Amino acid sequence: MSAIGNKTYEVSTPCKVAFLGLGVMGYPMAGHLARAGHSVTVYNRSPAKAAAWVAECPGNASAPTPREAAAGADIVFACVGNDDDLRSVVLGTDGAFAGMKPGAIFVDHTTASASIARELSGAAQKLGLQFIDAPVSGGQAGAQNGVLTVMCGGDAAAFAQVKPAAMAFSRAFTLLGESGAGQLAKMVNQICIAGLVQGLSEAVAFGQQAGLDMHQVLDVIGKGAAQSWQLDNRGKTMADDKFDFGFAVDWMRKDLGLVLDEAKRNGARLPVTALVDQFYADVQKMGGNRWDTSSLIRRLR
Repeated sequence: MSAIGNKTYEVSTPCKVAFLGLGVMGYPMAGHLARAGHSVTVYNRSPAKAAAWVAECPGNASAPTPREAAAGADIVFACVGNDDDLRSVVLGTDGAFAGMKPGAIFVDHTTASASIARELSGAAQKLGLQFIDAPVSGGQAGAQNGVLTVMCGGDAAAFAQVKPAAMAFSRAFTLLGESGAGQLAKMVNQICIAGLVQGLSEAVAFGQQAGLDMHQVLDVIGKGAAQSWQLDNRGKTMADDKFDFGFAVDWMRKDLGLVLDEAKRNGARLPVTALVDQFYADVQKMGGNRWDTSSLIRRLR
């Protein structure tokens, strides 16, 4: 093992990898792969951001298309916006699949639908490739610190090949079933978060209305059954009306849209999730598109 900054990297066989999408998540994830000793070629729709990444990670490279970035790679990682963005970097003459060598593995960290995961897995198999859907939890801070939780669906052998490299930016990298299982598990994650954040918002707003010192109250209840990641990391910032960080409301609404669409297909009843989704729509109307998801409390003030 070796340590760089606050991240300790398992020493594994260096791979030739590509990373497609250098947003707030992908940029640091690709950096962890480079610092762990892998040879990384990046692609981003904005070439300037790709050039900035290479300047921070000398000895690695950028490419003008996903196809060129993926050429010769053992593993191609991606983290883009949605189903359509994913298709745009995977399919077509300039897509990653067109450049990948037989047997290579595509690992998708986008939070997308389970149906696109199954679609692209099928397309990959026809080309002699492997596809792992692997959405992440942990937010921007988790990506920067290399401690993401990754939920995977796909072939077990392909998963086993990918895991040593992916641990460069993960604290947990777990196979949960066949293609689509990773995306479905991420939906479970977002359902949990939606309810927790709304409950925490109501609790903080109630306590403040009652005249309590909510920093003190949160310290106390955080040692009991009310403890959660959201309470530990967002309770006091909620109390202080600070929302300029973390996971944006726009992203959460996109994710909850995927959840509610899937629920229509499988018959799951999600009354609280549907209600919180509408509460987030209210926050968007207040101009909070880029506020952290904990901004739900703004509706109550």
